[in-house]
Amino acid sequence: MSRFSRSRSAASEGHAVNGFARKLDVGKLTPAQFVQVLETLHMLGNAGAGIELSSLTTQALVDVVHRASRDQLKALADHPELRAVFLDEIFRRMSEHFRADRARHVDFVVSWRFSGGTGADGYDRFQTVIESGACVSSTDLSRTPDTTLTLSVDDFIRMATGTSAPAAMFVTGRVKVKGEYAPAVRFSSYFDIPKPSW
Repeated sequence: MSRFSRSRSAASEGHAVNGFARKLDVGKLTPAQFVQVLETLHMLGNAGAGIELSSLTTQALVDVVHRASRDQLKALADHPELRAVFLDEIFRRMSEHFRADRARHVDFVVSWRFSGGTGADGYDRFQTVIESGACVSSTDLSRTPDTTLTLSVDDFIRMATGTSAPAAMFVTGRVKVKGEYAPAVRFSSYFDIPKPSW
């Protein structure tokens, strides 16, 4: 099979999973069924079937999260494997949706702590570095953070997909801030997050 054919095939498979996501009636699923659907997609991806969660466009991901209930997202966050997959996907996509023109004179490091994690202290941890017009996120914690944000994975998924307003989450204490407050409040303004399409 030629490289061109493989590319077309991969694109078709990507469209298929996005079409599936659009037709999925999330509201009719229990939290357990919601997790089971995502788990099945993830298992198919691991099996090399060409149906992968990473093939979802960010728009499709935003739409699924927007339609999901709080209990469904909590069930996703409580599933160790899907939790890791969704955290990795969101942080991977940050650089794709980063608006360098909005952060030309901005340099800061945000550390993320997610409760209920597998780390030694019970947290999953990531760092996001914005400097020199670039945004890089990883599990490398070597930089000294300007701000550390502590929150649940389900709240982070809602915040990262624009389903919940960051300002409201800060005010209600769902996001705890240690260090400089300004980078935490302005963080979402440096990204173009797709709006739910329905």
